[in-house]
Amino acid sequence: MIPGLGADCRIYKNIDLDGYDVVNISWIGPDDQDTLTSYAQKLIEKYQIGAGSIVIGNSLGGMLAIEIAKKIALNKVILISSIKSIDEAPWYFDFFRTFHIYRAIPVKHLTLVEFVAEYTFGGMTEDDQRLFADMLKNTSPVFMKWAVEAILHWDNQIIPPNVHHISGDKDKVFPYKNLKGATIVKGGTHVMIFNKANEINKWLKNILPL
Repeated sequence: MIPGLGADCRIYKNIDLDGYDVVNISWIGPDDQDTLTSYAQKLIEKYQIGAGSIVIGNSLGGMLAIEIAKKIALNKVILISSIKSIDEAPWYFDFFRTFHIYRAIPVKHLTLVEFVAEYTFGGMTEDDQRLFADMLKNTSPVFMKWAVEAILHWDNQIIPPNVHHISGDKDKVFPYKNLKGATIVKGGTHVMIFNKANEINKWLKNILPL
């Protein structure tokens, strides 16, 4: 299970995978030259992800799950609130790639963005907001800056087999109208993994092997 940017595997706290051997992936320090592709290889090696595994990724984690699936024949690739390819990327990817505004933000400020979380992500309870703020504070600013650059320059055009994709129709980070072949949750925001977990769990039970 791979978390999203600014998060850790506590993001999956409401997801029911009882009966499965769950491996929670924590972020490792990237090299400056790493892409999502090369970083995915590092995760494969560190966590010994092998053929036939099931990889679940939320947001950035979903993009990395796709990259892992391009290298290894996985049983299933499950994306939650993410994108499968550059064709599904929102308009602002091109904008930020062109103008590089994000590069002007000092590294030390990159994790201090709780104040925009409620607007951008939406639908979090006070407890979830506190949890998300704690995850942000515990995310390395150096990792954050690398990840933003790597995400914006992700150019994947290959959809590996066995991909299952779920997203919300209120997701402001990855708008559902850009997605192809995804299951759409009504009212789901970018953090629907918190407040739409019951629907996600039902969906998972339909696609995960017994």
